[in-house]
Amino acid sequence: MPLIFLIILPFLGSLLAAVLPTNARNTESTLAGLIALGCAIQVAMLFPEVADGGVLRQEIAWIPALGLNLIVRMDGFAWMFCMLVLGIGSLVVLYARYYMSPADPVPRFFSFFLAFMGAMMGVVLSGNIIQLAFFWELTSLFSFLLIGYWHHRKDARQGARMAMTVTGTGGLCMLAGMLVLGHIVGSYDLDHILAAGQQIRDHHLYLTALVLILLGALTKSAQFPFHFWLPHAMAAPTPVSAYLHSATMVKAGVFLLARMWPVLGDTEAWFWLVGGAGLCTLLLGGYLAMFQNDLKALLAYSTISHLGLITLLLGLNSPLAAVAAVFHIMNHATFKASLFMAVGIVDHESGTRDIRRLSGLRSMMPVTATLAMVASAAMAGVPLLNGFLSKEMFFAETVYLDAAPWVRSWLPVAATMAGMFSVAYSLRFTADVFFGPPATDLPLTPHEPPHWMRVPVELLVLACLVVGTIPALTMDAFLRAAATPVVGGTLPVFSLAVWHGVNAPFIMSILALLGGIAIHCLLRWLRKAGHAEAAPIARHFDGRRFFENVLTWLQAGARRGRRMLSTMRLQWQMLWLVSLAMAAAIFSLWNRDLQLGNRGTLPVSPAFVLLWVMGCTCALAAAWKAKYHRMAALIMLGVCGLCVCITFLWFSAPDLALTQLVVEVVTTVLIMLGLRWLPKRDKNMRIPALSTQGRARARRMRDLGLALAAGGGMAWLAFAMMSRPFHDSTSTFFLEN
Repeated sequence: MPLIFLIILPFLGSLLAAVLPTNARNTESTLAGLIALGCAIQVAMLFPEVADGGVLRQEIAWIPALGLNLIVRMDGFAWMFCMLVLGIGSLVVLYARYYMSPADPVPRFFSFFLAFMGAMMGVVLSGNIIQLAFFWELTSLFSFLLIGYWHHRKDARQGARMAMTVTGTGGLCMLAGMLVLGHIVGSYDLDHILAAGQQIRDHHLYLTALVLILLGALTKSAQFPFHFWLPHAMAAPTPVSAYLHSATMVKAGVFLLARMWPVLGDTEAWFWLVGGAGLCTLLLGGYLAMFQNDLKALLAYSTISHLGLITLLLGLNSPLAAVAAVFHIMNHATFKASLFMAVGIVDHESGTRDIRRLSGLRSMMPVTATLAMVASAAMAGVPLLNGFLSKEMFFAETVYLDAAPWVRSWLPVAATMAGMFSVAYSLRFTADVFFGPPATDLPLTPHEPPHWMRVPVELLVLACLVVGTIPALTMDAFLRAAATPVVGGTLPVFSLAVWHGVNAPFIMSILALLGGIAIHCLLRWLRKAGHAEAAPIARHFDGRRFFENVLTWLQAGARRGRRMLSTMRLQWQMLWLVSLAMAAAIFSLWNRDLQLGNRGTLPVSPAFVLLWVMGCTCALAAAWKAKYHRMAALIMLGVCGLCVCITFLWFSAPDLALTQLVVEVVTTVLIMLGLRWLPKRDKNMRIPALSTQGRARARRMRDLGLALAAGGGMAWLAFAMMSRPFHDSTSTFFLEN
């Protein structure tokens, strides 16, 4: 099957799902599941072709002259992301079949879901960076529709708008960066760009391209200081949250960072910008997660923190750190998707996600509780689970980093602190919800969900266990295939063994586990005392308040500008338009010496001079007569138009003359129809005061001066162009191109 079908099929399924009947929930979910699963099987069958650094590529000519062809490209890294998008997507579809209520507009849900899947596949498989930017913005658009799916809720509308504004603005910056990148390389083809890393890093526009592309990646992956939008996107249905925040939407940012690592990485600017954003996000997200009372909010901030970990790894300019980042992308997708779905089950069966109301669910939902505890242990980095392996690789990279002495000293401390936060909020997720006395004031009586609703969670938790216990057998080949394109083709030496002996990373893991348990116990004691209901530092990083204040300021400024500039009077509107046009022309010609050309001029024709003397006289008379006799002014205005028609004929342009004549006839007829409905002038009207007459005369003189300046300037520009030889004119360029 051609690779392009992997992008087209989800969009076709989206169109089909949109027209299905509202009560056909089984049909819609089956359609979405078959498309996702079928595409996943097809991608899995392509692994032997990309396993050893192979690249599959299909190109469709579109605008070859501009270097814009539709290119679908799959290497090992794209293969891995396709499996995440399609594999987890098929599990989420099965889960959504039981989660979504029959009262919801289910066709719209699966239509948006499949369209988002297609957009994400377009991002992953794009072999042209402009094509990638197009699908990138599509993911923002369809995530807006998914987050705002329950549009009757104010929080859903606000969260969708915030996500769209932040990620869409970042996407526009990224598009500008892609254009700069294409300018540096001379091509928008991803293969050409990946082969021109040194050329890009040595170019004087490197920093410009880097900052613009990072704005797109960091906003998409909710990195500091753009982290605030992701928690508010939790207003979406839980299947949407599980999909967008484990394998797709927020992973697009780190996908772009990893994709561009061989091109933009290995510089000081990359280290400080990417690594700095990742470190701040890692610590801030982990800290704020410990104080959340909503289960989805806790997972949202933990997602921010883990994305910060991946970003920090990619920012360390180390090939082994890049491999660890790719590995953690896989691991995070499995345990985070399972945790979101477990939260959805708890909410679906108990009627609330408030941790303060939930307690003792282990006795009422034993299977779900066990699955959630294993997944949260993987998130905390407990040994024999997949999260532990990538966390160990992360700790090792912070210890053995080749950087400034103070960075080498403090970065392991920060990494250990982030590990403590991870353990603390993972314990809050499990100990405070599934242990303790059974809750008695819940909206619903908790019980196990339908079996097939729990199957996706079981499969993902099984993956966490299998990868954590036998990583070399299960993940080594896939990780090598995925990491090879990221590091530029030559993999560093690494091992996926569970045990590497007692070393610095292992000691950091032990400290993180013990410290996280201590922090959790301390916070639990403070909550009982009523002193830990909120994180005080959160007020200083309230991005939502800043975002809403900026929007309010922009809207207020727009209203003030509209009141200041808008008017119902046509005269003032024309004054502003002509004045701004003249200002723009003067500004553009300020530093240019506009001289007449050396083309020979024809002798002056008395008949032509007489023609324009008559035309100018009629124009002035029309302006004067308009005050007293409207029909006479209209006739004189028509004479001016007739002079223009004769002028076009004089200069051998009969087509323009005919067009001008038709315009004059139509305009004259329309104005005559308008004059019929205007009120008649009152001959006995009161004579204005002398001061009013003076202001009117001054206004007319101002308008006359502006008209003469604008008309004279256009005449000068026209004469300056006509006095040049034909081969120097712009028309030659347009004829040739």
